[in-house]
Amino acid sequence: MKPFHEIEAKELTPRSVCSAMSEDGYLLIRAVLPGSAVDPVLGEVMQVIAAAGWLLPGYDPVERMANNGAACGDPDPEFKRTYQEVFNLSAFHELPHHPALRRAMKMLVGDHMLVHPKPIGRLIFPQCDRLTVHAHQDYRFMGGDPECFTAWIPLHDCPVEVGPLRVLEGSHRLGIVQHEDQNLHVPEISAADTMGGEWAGGRINAGDVLIFHSLTVHAAAPNLSKQLRISVDCRFQDYRRVLNPANLAFAGDSGKSWDKIYSGWPSQNLKYYWKSLPLNLKPSISELRELATNAEPAAMRTRYAKILSQVS
Repeated sequence: MKPFHEIEAKELTPRSVCSAMSEDGYLLIRAVLPGSAVDPVLGEVMQVIAAAGWLLPGYDPVERMANNGAACGDPDPEFKRTYQEVFNLSAFHELPHHPALRRAMKMLVGDHMLVHPKPIGRLIFPQCDRLTVHAHQDYRFMGGDPECFTAWIPLHDCPVEVGPLRVLEGSHRLGIVQHEDQNLHVPEISAADTMGGEWAGGRINAGDVLIFHSLTVHAAAPNLSKQLRISVDCRFQDYRRVLNPANLAFAGDSGKSWDKIYSGWPSQNLKYYWKSLPLNLKPSISELRELATNAEPAAMRTRYAKILSQVS
């Protein structure tokens, strides 16, 4: 595995980030976020995780020493309960909007930037193969316009043994790669389909940001340590490009809603911020209304109706 193509945040320019994205499909930017931005988020997340019994007693929660007897992940019910508490944290949602990260991402996306409102928290137990995230493209789960970019942010220093992401260099040029779905909770790309490319990886520290194209194939290295790996995925795109409205809503049976999530937030600043932007939704609001009435089977009508209720 080759080392990441990386650059210091203070040396970043629009030309350097766009060139790396065009050539390699990713770029590791060192020291983007200050500790004052990352550390409080980690602290709040670890309070939730400690209360769930996921940590060994006798350690400071920020040491992330895992109680492997509690190991769980999506779709385990105990994981979903704890993850929802993490997702409800206002600090978790504020991190993707940090001015330093926005400046870096605007060099790539431009001034008409949408920060997707559903960041993803990765709460990964060690020594648990079934929880390792295998090769995939984010576009498989997002739809919309492929010119969308992920920023992967570890909330603590992440040496290789803790399982940081790795990327298949140049794989964004492969286009949309078939994912295997059968008997898998999370679709993934088979090892055979990644042959011929070269994986890049290495240590990623708190404050660093790994950015990559929605078609860049990536995976997590296995977490071989004794600590949980805690990170955040957040997505950015030009809001004039097509956006799948599912990226703004909760369409499953979980009972999630933005009103419930926002109920405990101390500030109004980020509540429904995307509704003030002239988004290019596909399906559009009128198409969602049609689908909510006529889509088959009935489960799809219910899905579209839930999305419509949250984005209209």
